[in-house]
Amino acid sequence: MIKKLLLKTALIVVVLFLLFICYSAYGIWSFADKNQLVKTDAAIVLGAATLRDKPSPVLRERINHSIWLYENHYVDKLIFTGGKGDDDTFAESEVARMYAIKNNVNSEDIFIETKSKITEENLQYAKGIAVKNDMNSFTIVSDPLHMKRAMLMAEDLDMEVYSSPTPSSVYKSFTTKLPFFFRELFFYVGYIITLPFR
Repeated sequence: MIKKLLLKTALIVVVLFLLFICYSAYGIWSFADKNQLVKTDAAIVLGAATLRDKPSPVLRERINHSIWLYENHYVDKLIFTGGKGDDDTFAESEVARMYAIKNNVNSEDIFIETKSKITEENLQYAKGIAVKNDMNSFTIVSDPLHMKRAMLMAEDLDMEVYSSPTPSSVYKSFTTKLPFFFRELFFYVGYIITLPFR
Protein backbone atom coordinates (compact mmCIF):
# COMPACT_ATOMS: atom_id res chain seq x y z
CA MET A 1 0.00 0.00 0.00
CA ILE A 2 2.73 2.46 1.02
CA LYS A 3 4.88 1.33 -1.90
CA LYS A 4 2.04 1.99 -4.38
CA LEU A 5 1.43 5.40 -2.84
CA LEU A 6 5.11 6.28 -3.14
CA LEU A 7 5.21 5.15 -6.77
CA LYS A 8 2.08 7.15 -7.56
CA THR A 9 3.54 10.22 -5.86
CA ALA A 10 6.82 9.81 -7.73
CA LEU A 11 4.94 9.50 -11.02
CA ILE A 12 2.96 12.68 -10.32
CA VAL A 13 6.17 14.54 -9.48
CA VAL A 14 7.82 13.36 -12.72
CA VAL A 15 4.78 14.33 -14.80
CA LEU A 16 4.59 17.76 -13.15
CA PHE A 17 8.30 18.31 -13.75
CA LEU A 18 7.97 17.36 -17.41
CA LEU A 19 5.03 19.74 -17.76
CA PHE A 20 7.13 22.46 -16.16
CA ILE A 21 9.93 21.76 -18.65
CA CYS A 22 7.50 21.97 -21.58
CA TYR A 23 5.95 25.18 -20.24
CA SER A 24 9.42 26.72 -19.79
CA ALA A 25 10.47 25.66 -23.29
CA TYR A 26 7.34 27.25 -24.77
CA GLY A 27 7.95 30.41 -22.73
CA ILE A 28 11.53 30.79 -23.97
CA TRP A 29 10.60 30.15 -27.60
CA SER A 30 7.49 32.36 -27.66
CA PHE A 31 9.20 35.23 -25.81
CA ALA A 32 12.17 35.29 -28.19
CA ASP A 33 10.71 37.81 -30.65
CA LYS A 34 9.12 40.12 -28.10
CA ASN A 35 10.47 43.56 -28.97
CA GLN A 36 9.36 46.37 -26.67
CA LEU A 37 10.47 49.55 -28.41
CA VAL A 38 9.88 52.10 -25.67
CA LYS A 39 12.05 55.00 -24.52
CA THR A 40 14.36 54.01 -21.65
CA ASP A 41 17.37 55.52 -19.92
CA ALA A 42 19.85 52.94 -21.19
CA ALA A 43 20.34 49.75 -23.15
CA ILE A 44 22.05 47.00 -21.18
CA VAL A 45 23.97 44.88 -23.66
CA LEU A 46 24.71 41.41 -22.33
CA GLY A 47 28.23 40.17 -22.85
CA ALA A 48 29.48 37.54 -25.28
CA ALA A 49 32.84 36.28 -26.49
CA THR A 50 35.45 38.44 -28.18
CA LEU A 51 38.13 37.77 -30.77
CA ARG A 52 41.10 39.58 -29.23
CA ASP A 53 40.21 43.26 -29.68
CA LYS A 54 37.17 42.61 -31.86
CA PRO A 55 33.69 41.40 -30.93
CA SER A 56 32.64 37.91 -31.95
CA PRO A 57 29.76 37.77 -34.46
CA VAL A 58 27.34 37.21 -31.56
CA LEU A 59 28.57 40.21 -29.58
CA ARG A 60 28.86 42.38 -32.70
CA GLU A 61 25.17 41.96 -33.54
CA ARG A 62 24.17 42.75 -29.95
CA ILE A 63 26.23 45.94 -30.10
CA ASN A 64 24.84 46.84 -33.53
CA HIS A 65 21.30 46.58 -32.21
CA SER A 66 22.11 48.75 -29.20
CA ILE A 67 23.62 51.36 -31.54
CA TRP A 68 20.41 51.28 -33.59
CA LEU A 69 18.39 51.87 -30.42
CA TYR A 70 20.71 54.74 -29.50
CA GLU A 71 20.62 56.36 -32.95
CA ASN A 72 16.84 56.11 -33.07
CA HIS A 73 16.50 57.72 -29.62
CA TYR A 74 15.02 54.70 -27.87
CA VAL A 75 17.85 54.87 -25.32
CA ASP A 76 20.06 57.69 -24.06
CA LYS A 77 22.97 55.61 -22.83
CA LEU A 78 24.60 52.23 -23.49
CA ILE A 79 25.81 49.93 -20.72
CA PHE A 80 28.12 47.20 -22.01
CA THR A 81 28.72 44.21 -19.78
CA GLY A 82 31.18 41.34 -19.69
CA GLY A 83 34.50 40.65 -18.02
CA LYS A 84 37.84 39.39 -19.27
CA GLY A 85 38.74 35.76 -19.81
CA ASP A 86 42.06 34.35 -18.60
CA ASP A 87 43.71 34.63 -22.02
CA ASP A 88 42.03 37.87 -23.13
CA THR A 89 43.67 41.27 -23.35
CA PHE A 90 40.41 43.18 -23.14
CA ALA A 91 37.13 42.61 -21.32
CA GLU A 92 34.08 41.96 -23.47
CA SER A 93 32.65 45.32 -22.44
CA GLU A 94 35.87 47.13 -23.38
CA VAL A 95 35.79 45.62 -26.84
CA ALA A 96 32.12 46.58 -27.16
CA ARG A 97 32.91 50.15 -26.11
CA MET A 98 35.70 50.48 -28.71
CA TYR A 99 33.42 49.11 -31.42
CA ALA A 100 30.57 51.49 -30.49
CA ILE A 101 32.86 54.54 -30.48
CA LYS A 102 34.15 53.56 -33.94
CA ASN A 103 30.51 53.52 -35.01
CA ASN A 104 29.84 57.09 -33.91
CA VAL A 105 28.47 56.58 -30.41
CA ASN A 106 29.49 59.42 -28.09
CA SER A 107 31.98 58.03 -25.57
CA GLU A 108 30.26 60.02 -22.81
CA ASP A 109 27.10 57.98 -23.40
CA ILE A 110 28.84 54.64 -22.83
CA PHE A 111 29.27 52.86 -19.49
CA ILE A 112 31.01 49.53 -18.93
CA GLU A 113 31.56 46.95 -16.22
CA THR A 114 34.47 44.58 -16.53
CA LYS A 115 33.94 41.99 -13.79
CA SER A 116 30.99 39.82 -14.81
CA LYS A 117 31.27 36.25 -16.06
CA ILE A 118 27.62 35.19 -16.33
CA THR A 119 24.27 36.76 -17.23
CA GLU A 120 23.19 37.34 -13.66
CA GLU A 121 26.42 39.20 -12.92
CA ASN A 122 26.03 41.22 -16.15
CA LEU A 123 22.78 42.57 -14.78
CA GLN A 124 23.94 43.01 -11.18
CA TYR A 125 26.94 45.11 -12.17
CA ALA A 126 24.92 47.04 -14.75
CA LYS A 127 22.42 47.90 -12.03
CA GLY A 128 25.27 49.18 -9.86
CA ILE A 129 26.33 51.52 -12.68
CA ALA A 130 22.74 52.63 -13.17
CA VAL A 131 22.19 53.49 -9.50
CA LYS A 132 25.32 55.69 -9.49
CA ASN A 133 24.21 57.53 -12.63
CA ASP A 134 20.49 58.07 -11.98
CA MET A 135 19.30 55.60 -14.62
CA ASN A 136 15.99 53.92 -13.83
CA SER A 137 14.64 52.18 -16.94
CA PHE A 138 16.44 49.78 -19.23
CA THR A 139 16.22 48.00 -22.55
CA ILE A 140 17.83 44.57 -22.37
CA VAL A 141 19.72 43.58 -25.54
CA SER A 142 20.78 40.03 -26.28
CA ASP A 143 19.98 37.17 -28.63
CA PRO A 144 16.28 36.26 -28.90
CA LEU A 145 16.46 32.91 -27.10
CA HIS A 146 18.43 34.49 -24.24
CA MET A 147 15.81 37.15 -23.53
CA LYS A 148 13.37 35.20 -21.33
CA ARG A 149 16.01 34.26 -18.77
CA ALA A 150 17.69 37.68 -18.87
CA MET A 151 14.39 39.49 -18.34
CA LEU A 152 13.46 37.24 -15.41
CA MET A 153 16.81 37.86 -13.75
CA ALA A 154 16.55 41.63 -14.26
CA GLU A 155 13.02 41.70 -12.83
CA ASP A 156 14.23 39.72 -9.81
CA LEU A 157 16.75 42.54 -9.28
CA ASP A 158 13.82 44.99 -9.16
CA MET A 159 14.82 46.64 -12.41
CA GLU A 160 12.36 48.27 -14.80
CA VAL A 161 13.26 46.45 -17.99
CA TYR A 162 12.01 46.02 -21.54
CA SER A 163 12.98 43.39 -24.07
CA SER A 164 14.66 44.16 -27.38
CA PRO A 165 16.40 41.14 -28.90
CA THR A 166 18.82 41.66 -31.74
CA PRO A 167 17.04 41.03 -35.07
CA SER A 168 20.32 40.01 -36.68
CA SER A 169 21.23 37.17 -34.31
CA VAL A 170 23.72 34.70 -35.74
CA TYR A 171 21.54 31.91 -34.33
CA LYS A 172 19.23 31.70 -37.34
CA SER A 173 19.39 28.18 -38.74
CA PHE A 174 17.82 25.19 -37.05
CA THR A 175 21.25 23.66 -36.39
CA THR A 176 22.49 26.78 -34.57
CA LYS A 177 19.23 27.62 -32.82
CA LEU A 178 18.56 24.20 -31.32
CA PRO A 179 21.75 23.84 -29.18
CA PHE A 180 21.35 27.44 -27.97
CA PHE A 181 17.70 26.79 -27.14
CA PHE A 182 18.46 23.67 -25.05
CA ARG A 183 21.29 25.50 -23.28
CA GLU A 184 18.92 28.31 -22.38
CA LEU A 185 16.24 25.86 -21.28
CA PHE A 186 18.73 24.14 -18.95
CA PHE A 187 19.88 27.41 -17.35
CA TYR A 188 16.37 28.88 -17.18
CA VAL A 189 14.96 25.84 -15.39
CA GLY A 190 18.01 25.71 -13.11
CA TYR A 191 17.57 29.37 -12.20
CA ILE A 192 13.90 28.95 -11.30
CA ILE A 193 14.54 25.80 -9.24
CA THR A 194 17.32 27.47 -7.23
CA LEU A 195 15.48 30.80 -6.83
CA PRO A 196 13.97 29.98 -3.38
CA PHE A 197 17.46 29.26 -2.04
CA ARG A 198 19.00 32.59 -3.14
